[in-house]
Amino acid sequence: MTHINTLDPGASPLDYYGYELRRLREAAGLTQRQLGDILNYTGSLVGQIETARKVPTPEFSERADAALESDGLLSRLVELVLRSQLPAWFRQVAELEARAVEICSFQSHMILGLLQTPAYARAVLGALDQNDLDGRTAVRLARQRVFEKAEPPVFWAVLSEAALYQEIGGRETMSAQLAHLLAFENNPRINVQILPFPAGVHAGLQGPFDIYRFASDPTILYTEGYGSEHPTANPDAVKDCSLRYDHLRAAALSLRDSAELIRRVMEERYGQQVGTVDHPVA
Repeated sequence: MTHINTLDPGASPLDYYGYELRRLREAAGLTQRQLGDILNYTGSLVGQIETARKVPTPEFSERADAALESDGLLSRLVELVLRSQLPAWFRQVAELEARAVEICSFQSHMILGLLQTPAYARAVLGALDQNDLDGRTAVRLARQRVFEKAEPPVFWAVLSEAALYQEIGGRETMSAQLAHLLAFENNPRINVQILPFPAGVHAGLQGPFDIYRFASDPTILYTEGYGSEHPTANPDAVKDCSLRYDHLRAAALSLRDSAELIRRVMEERYGQQVGTVDHPVA
């Protein structure tokens, strides 16, 4: 009879991670509680991760690697673990994000996942399902690590002005989320433009979409429905939506004016005053 805590490391990335964490801990002569004390986590959490009942975070992995002198093993494994925890229909998107050299996104009603704060992501994910909210939030936020690569993708985001007003998670969460958007203002690889209400009829009325461009592979167009994905490399579809995106960017406010609108919404809608960033004179 198999012991309840015995893991098959080949069963899944999460099981493999738990197996390796236990192996490293036992080799160091530490109990779960002792390791938890060193990492500033509970021994119970260490046990849950070792038995594949809890998803590890990048922060946990970095601390464990340092404490167990594992040469970054767990930090490398956690990338596979987090990607494996995405909904099956969304895993291909995470793969596209990881490989793309340029990502162009249009969103009409909320802030894009790659730009969400932890509190905002938690509110979105918890709208109808509170199960394992911590783990699901960590998985979503882990996608943002594409911006930490040595050569991160160039990211263009066109957001409808409505996304600034849709109060997700409460006023404090929204204020922090908009401040997060402003944090990219001087980052040439992460560009946020707002499509203002006065733009009226625009090229994105059929819904949100993403375009992924690669160094050598064909461009991929991605649209999303409820619990389903629709990626395609069809040249006609890609050409059509690339043109739509060009028109959306043209109709949107400039990067500078977009930032000013975000600041104004923060102050007028959410009561948060922010300073104006000085821009260099051309």
